[in-house]
Amino acid sequence: MEGTQVSIDSHLQASSVYGPVRSWRVGSSLGIDLLLVNSICSFNCSYCQLGNIQVRTLTRSLFVPTAKVMADLERSAWREASVVTFSGSGEPTLALNLGETTRLIKDYTGLPTLVLTNGTLLNMSDVRKELGLADRVFVKLDAASEATFQRVNRPVEGITLASILRGLRRFRDEYSGYLGLQTMFVHSSLDRIEELAALVREIRPEEVQVNTPTRPYPSEWHLASRGSHEGVSYPARPVKPVSAEYLLRVGEELRRLCPGVLVQDVAKAHEMLGRQGRCLS
Repeated sequence: MEGTQVSIDSHLQASSVYGPVRSWRVGSSLGIDLLLVNSICSFNCSYCQLGNIQVRTLTRSLFVPTAKVMADLERSAWREASVVTFSGSGEPTLALNLGETTRLIKDYTGLPTLVLTNGTLLNMSDVRKELGLADRVFVKLDAASEATFQRVNRPVEGITLASILRGLRRFRDEYSGYLGLQTMFVHSSLDRIEELAALVREIRPEEVQVNTPTRPYPSEWHLASRGSHEGVSYPARPVKPVSAEYLLRVGEELRRLCPGVLVQDVAKAHEMLGRQGRCLS
C-alpha cells in the first residue's frame, strides 16, 4: 500500500451518501462512498477529479461499516434520485462490503444500482460475483495500448492493460446486467480508434461512453470532489479537455466500427459547448 492514511474516525463523521448529483451519463445519481476515509484506488489517473490518490492499493478492506452506510442512506434525499451509483473517493471494489451494501440498498430503495469501476480486481471471482448484483456496471477503459495505459491511468505495480482485459472478458461472460465502457480521452492518450474499436467488439458492452476530463484536478483530496460540480471552493488546477468536436468524431467512428453498441458522446459534447457559450448545429 502506498500513500498515507488519514484519521478514520474524523472522516467517518461525514456522510457516505451524497447527492443526488446531476450526471450526463445516468441522470439524477445518488452517490455511495464505501471508502470515505481517504482517496483510495488502484489507479492514480493523471486527470482524476480526486487529485493525487493518497492510498494506492489492490488490497480489499472494510472502510465504512455497512450500518453507517444504511443510516446515511435513510437520512439522504434518495427519493429524488433515479439511480444509486457506487463511486465516491476511489475504486469501490476495494470495499469488502460492496456486495452486501448493493443488495441492501436495492431492497431499501427499489432503485437501480450502478457501480463505476476501473476493472483492476475483475480477475477475482468474489469481486465479479459482487458486481453481478448491480443492475449496471461501467468499467473504465482509457487506452488500447500498454504504454498509454501506464502513462494515463498510472496503476499500482503489477496491473497491466492485459490483466484488466482478462478480468473484463471473464466478467462479460458471467454478467447478465448492463455493461458499459467509459473511455476518457486526454491529449496524451489519443490512440488509434481502430484499436479501441477492436476491444469494444471483443468485450461486447451494451454501451460505450466517450468522455474527456473537465473537472479541476485538486491539489489534495477533498470530500466535495466526489460529486458533480461546476466549480470548486478548494485549490485545484484546470484540466485540458480534448475538443467537443473531437469527441463527436470519435463517437461517429465508433458507431461505424462497432455496430449494435450504444455510443454516448453527444450529451457530453453539448455540456462542454454549453460551458463555452456555444451550441451544436
